[in-house]
Amino acid sequence: MKTENPAALHFILQDDIFLLNQDRGAYSATALPTEQSVTQPEPVVIVETKPIEFNYLGGNKKNFLITVHYPGIDFMADAHLTALQNTLKRLGFELDDVAILNLAEYIEVDHETILNFFNPKKMLLMGANALPKDTASLKLNEQQTKGNCAMLLSFSFDEMMDNNEYKKAFWEQMKLL
Repeated sequence: MKTENPAALHFILQDDIFLLNQDRGAYSATALPTEQSVTQPEPVVIVETKPIEFNYLGGNKKNFLITVHYPGIDFMADAHLTALQNTLKRLGFELDDVAILNLAEYIEVDHETILNFFNPKKMLLMGANALPKDTASLKLNEQQTKGNCAMLLSFSFDEMMDNNEYKKAFWEQMKLL
């Protein structure tokens, strides 16, 4: 039996082997690897961000999101909410079918976060102030599709309440949404 590695000799020979000083240098390069110090990895700190919760009106059963902008009010002004509910009823929607989100309470929330939370198939944006942060440009009263969501930017109820032309343009687009 021929053994090339001197480190294996202690398994084959059970007697003690002594090296002479002049031979010690020849075998020091092939010495058994010693246990290396293992450095402990730095502990990873995981910061869990709490998913954002939205306070919205409605049940969102038909994935229809309506964004509005009313500072100081939870959802919408009562007269505007009544007008919106009447419009929705004419289109076959109930308040439980939609989600009404007041963006005045969520100024820093971006468009993608809102889409991920509500997963809307239809989205009505009531006025320029009701556009979420980082929303791609939308044309006024022109339905556009972004991904699988039909979107309509229209006038706010503040603008529409006293202007019949705005109401007519809004209604024509709502029938198509």
